[in-house]
Amino acid sequence: MGVEGCTKCIKYLLFVFNFIFWLAGGIILGVALWLRHDSQTTNILYLQLGDKQAPNTFYVGIYILIAVGAVMMFVGFLGCYGAIQESQCLLGTFFTCLVILFACEVAAGIWGFVNKDQIAKDVKQFYDQAFQQALMADSESSNAKAVAKTFHETLNCCGPDSAVSVITPLWREDLCPKKESLLETFTQSSSCHKKIDELFSGKLYLIGIAAIVVAVIMIFEMILSMVLCCGIRNSSVY
Repeated sequence: MGVEGCTKCIKYLLFVFNFIFWLAGGIILGVALWLRHDSQTTNILYLQLGDKQAPNTFYVGIYILIAVGAVMMFVGFLGCYGAIQESQCLLGTFFTCLVILFACEVAAGIWGFVNKDQIAKDVKQFYDQAFQQALMADSESSNAKAVAKTFHETLNCCGPDSAVSVITPLWREDLCPKKESLLETFTQSSSCHKKIDELFSGKLYLIGIAAIVVAVIMIFEMILSMVLCCGIRNSSVY
């Protein structure tokens, strides 16, 4: 015997929420893959300075997002099927998966909040080392110059701070993006530290919004799945 009345409304409401959850999983998976292959981050985080690799903390977060997106799509499908079939077993499994996912998301959110400035800080330190070595390097065999130029061309900046970004192009034109005139050098030169902050803070902000939206959907789904599960159990008694 199927559920009736308000419980039936909850059944279809849960199906709709699960479909949205499944779509959200697909969007997160797509955004994570875009962030993984974004030209700016890829150009910078694939760099190698001598034996030292660029910091990969950002990519660790991206790989976690890819896994979360894939799991969300599976759990969303499980919830849709469980709601339509009115299966207590599937709904119970779905609820358990949601609790685990929610706990993982909270843990990831805490980790992200604690390390939100560390990613940009690590990349800035890596850039500073490359920039200093590029200024002092006499040999073309050193790849510090190539690393610094990649930062400058990718982010359209030159030097770690505003003062250096104006002075460096005047005596090391080979390191900085070329400007059409001296006036542009003084007015349009940007600090690489500022550009690195903008690059990663913007992407972390996008990830944060997606996480909050997903968390809200998950809370609604946990409530609805339990109400529906209880409704199915009560309807089977009668």
